[in-house]
Amino acid sequence: MHSNKIAVSVFFAANGFLFTNYISRLPLIQSEFALDNGAIGMVLLASALGALIAMPFTGWLITEKGSRQILTVAALLFCLVIPLIGFMPGGIALSLLFFVIGLATGTMDVSMNSQAVLVEKTLQRPVMSFFHALFSAGMMFGAGCGALFTHFQAGLLVHLISVSLPALAAVLWAIRGLVPDRGQVTSGRKKRFQLPEASLIGVGLIAFCCMLGEGAMANWSTNYMLRIASADSGFAPMGLVAFSLAMMTARFLGDRVRDRMGDRHLLIGSSMVAVAGLGLALLIPHPIVVLIGLLLVGLGLSVVVPIAYSTAGQAPGLAPGVGIGMVTTIGYGGLLLGPPIIGFLADWQGLRIALAFTLVLFVLMVLLSFRFRPASA
Repeated sequence: MHSNKIAVSVFFAANGFLFTNYISRLPLIQSEFALDNGAIGMVLLASALGALIAMPFTGWLITEKGSRQILTVAALLFCLVIPLIGFMPGGIALSLLFFVIGLATGTMDVSMNSQAVLVEKTLQRPVMSFFHALFSAGMMFGAGCGALFTHFQAGLLVHLISVSLPALAAVLWAIRGLVPDRGQVTSGRKKRFQLPEASLIGVGLIAFCCMLGEGAMANWSTNYMLRIASADSGFAPMGLVAFSLAMMTARFLGDRVRDRMGDRHLLIGSSMVAVAGLGLALLIPHPIVVLIGLLLVGLGLSVVVPIAYSTAGQAPGLAPGVGIGMVTTIGYGGLLLGPPIIGFLADWQGLRIALAFTLVLFVLMVLLSFRFRPASA
């Protein structure tokens, strides 16, 4: 495997691994800091705001310093601040720390995807889906570690230090393999805040629909299996497992399919699969049928964001970081807005109707895909 590809892979995997490790301990964090549901919600909101603020500015920073340097700083910061959660004296300090964590993760998201685009250009073939598959794999491994530390009732500080140190070591090892891009950085004041073309806004909206759908499946699929499909409490989480495994597996295969089908045809086809999967789950609320539907949704959504980021990173007239920064910001908006919107609709009209809103966005994603124009290699 190419050395640049290995190095960037480490950053994607480490990002997902650390994220699910500290998120898996939220119940313990809430208990240790005596936070009610509203307070822990504000802590998570601080992290989301940090990421949203960081993403568009990271694009500009990359034009100044290069994605290699920005990714290095962001990844080291992320590894070092995670253990500090256990040292915070109270809820306000915890919120401020989570804001910093959001800044680090938002900066990492844009800069490591910019590095992924550079690897694609170096290898002259698609590899973005592979990187996102490793992020998914890192998340699943991190969730497993979190479950293990929780099972053995490990303290928060012991857990977070135990996972941050190997992640830090891996990042330090991988830094030397990142693609040097300082010489490719766009210079000049006019280029710094250049607005993207309308086609890139369309790519951002595709990412928005997809990421809102990902958040909806992650947050509500188990509830849907349990309450609407009347699944057994032991079987209900299998819907989320099917969705997650399908997405990860399809991402590992996604680059080969992209190479054969082309981005536009694959985007149209995969969006249609997502529509079919969610439509099936909503029309026939039987546990097995819903399980199959969620599996199809995972397959359908798997390559959408990798294609969107790859396209944004090769947008004509824009530095890779600027294009990716915009699309990431729009897409992350879907991930942030999705859970409260669906929660409100579920309280108002029921969960089935609420998820039908997600289906409407999937249909919009199909329509936008027909207007999609892939970036030239």
